[in-house]
Amino acid sequence: MMMSAASGRRGLTWAIIGGIVLVVGVVAIIVASTISRSPGQAEPTHTSTADSSSPTQTADTVVDPTASAHGWIPEPVTTHADTYIRTALEAASTFDTRKSTRGQWLNYLDSWFTPDTRYQEPDRADRMKAAQLELRQGVVLPREDWDSLAGENGRVVAVSAGEITDVPVSGDTSGHMRIGTTTVTLTFTRSDASGTETSYDERARVSVQVLCGDGSLPTPDTPQTAGDCKVVRYFTEPMEP
Repeated sequence: MMMSAASGRRGLTWAIIGGIVLVVGVVAIIVASTISRSPGQAEPTHTSTADSSSPTQTADTVVDPTASAHGWIPEPVTTHADTYIRTALEAASTFDTRKSTRGQWLNYLDSWFTPDTRYQEPDRADRMKAAQLELRQGVVLPREDWDSLAGENGRVVAVSAGEITDVPVSGDTSGHMRIGTTTVTLTFTRSDASGTETSYDERARVSVQVLCGDGSLPTPDTPQTAGDCKVVRYFTEPMEP
């Protein structure tokens, strides 16, 4: 009986000692791992793909993000001539009489213009005003047609289609000007007295002259910078090669 009790006590003692050794070993591993990390090194963290991707695109890709709320097409901030030509031609025929007046729309289109750098400085402002007047008098929807459309809560959406054909710009030595022509489909929508809407399409060949490069003046207080594409002139007739 005495030998059996002593044997039991020795077994218990060794179990306790073994547990202490195990705890000491775990502590030693943790300490070694901490020491091996260089001073000031942060714990590794997981970064999602979204966190490390390219910068988030913002509304800075257009000059005025609020233009759509007025029924207009926002002017793009770009140096890509084809993109700008298509958008400029669509903008000259896209409006919503329920959301803005004709005067507000035309004033908005004025902000797309830049002076023609082929002329000397004293003449540039006058040339730009003449181009803006030409837009009002011979390019956009006439006032009487606007008023008729407004009486029926009308709006027009223009979409360009097909290739853009180019015409050389006489007197341009910079190589930064282009006259682009393409086909635009205009969708007119009207409402009758009962509120029933009807739509129909019209197609037109239209042209615009743009400057994408040195000399273009950005719209103040916008994301545009010098050299971004701007309108020089809209034409009353298509400029075919």
